[in-house]
Amino acid sequence: MELIGPEKVDPADVKLIKEKLFGYTTFWVIGQEPFGDLGEGVLFLGNLRGNREEVFSKLQRQLREVAGTKYNLFMVEEPNSEGPDPRGGPRVSFGLLRKEVSEPRPTTLWQYVIAVILFVLTAGSCLELGVASQLPRLPPELVQYFTNPEATEPPDLQLLVPYVESALPLAYGVLGVQLFHEVGHFLAALPKKVKLGIPYFIPNITLGSFGAITQFKSVLPDRTTKMDVSVAGPLAGGALSFAMFGVGLLLSTNPEATGDLIQVPSLLFQGSLLLGLVSRAVLGYNAMHATTVLIHPLVIAGWCGLTTTAFNMLPVGCLDGGRAIQAAFGKNALIGFGLTTYTMLGLGVLGGPLSLPWGLYILICQRSPEKPCLNDVSEVGSWRRTALTIAVCLVVLTLLPLWDNLAEELGIGLGTTSL
Repeated sequence: MELIGPEKVDPADVKLIKEKLFGYTTFWVIGQEPFGDLGEGVLFLGNLRGNREEVFSKLQRQLREVAGTKYNLFMVEEPNSEGPDPRGGPRVSFGLLRKEVSEPRPTTLWQYVIAVILFVLTAGSCLELGVASQLPRLPPELVQYFTNPEATEPPDLQLLVPYVESALPLAYGVLGVQLFHEVGHFLAALPKKVKLGIPYFIPNITLGSFGAITQFKSVLPDRTTKMDVSVAGPLAGGALSFAMFGVGLLLSTNPEATGDLIQVPSLLFQGSLLLGLVSRAVLGYNAMHATTVLIHPLVIAGWCGLTTTAFNMLPVGCLDGGRAIQAAFGKNALIGFGLTTYTMLGLGVLGGPLSLPWGLYILICQRSPEKPCLNDVSEVGSWRRTALTIAVCLVVLTLLPLWDNLAEELGIGLGTTSL
């Protein structure tokens, strides 16, 4: 598909840029081909004649002198390269795109309206989760109405009011984790002068929220920035969630907090290998080896927050984990990680009953990888790669359910006995 119109790079500018920017001291051009999603840009192929970061910085400076702010210049890995650069690392090429094509569009009024509506719905789903946690305490007529699909005549909903008030702390906790997650993104983006769009929160009745879709509203300067901004949200949300989870477990063993505890099925703790083991270590065998377990609401808030954080750190598409993997290991690695993730979600290996809805959510909303950075070649460094690898392992352990034999051996839930 050939693009015609103002989005395409002016051939006269291409000629001028080749003459003024490139040469034997920077980058010797030997060919060019279309660049961009629709071929609206130009990719210069050739041989690098110096340190790639220094050459790129010089070319960006010269481009501003020659064409002002009309274009963005990208340094990317050479497509279909037959080997590495003699200076070390991959061979590079330079892509040229008009600024209005390469930079995200500003947020519209309707997008703000949609974001507000989704936030209200998410707050409602968090409140619903809080009310559901109060289910054993609800009057029988309310339980019958909410659990029986055939119930048509609603009871006196005034009976629900006191339980809604007691459900608010859990709702605040779950919603607070999501807000803290987004604050982490914005705090990491601010010093790097990266613009972020308004978050679109995704309501979910099981976890309160599936997190939020937050778009980059400016072109990222390099892969390190992409990774740092991407992981800052899960790091913030995960830290707050783990703090809630840990404090909640400790309060669950405190006799003075008995009045605040709620009953949950012990099977809940079989939903996560990592969180189930931590709960077993704190609560002990006797508390866990039962049909129901008394826990503090903070445990549920932390559990939901950690699960949502783990889902968002899966290395696929445009999720935080996908962006981080693309930044740390490249687009080809993201394809491999993504296929593995889709397979594990499809088989129900990760996330249990939430694997299918989460997989559909990714396919519909988050399947496309993030666009390239201006400098899409320079690596993020070994310690960031190591930290990300450890994080992905923790994600898998969080979303991997406890298998029956291990759960029975550890006394997490009551095992079934054959007659």
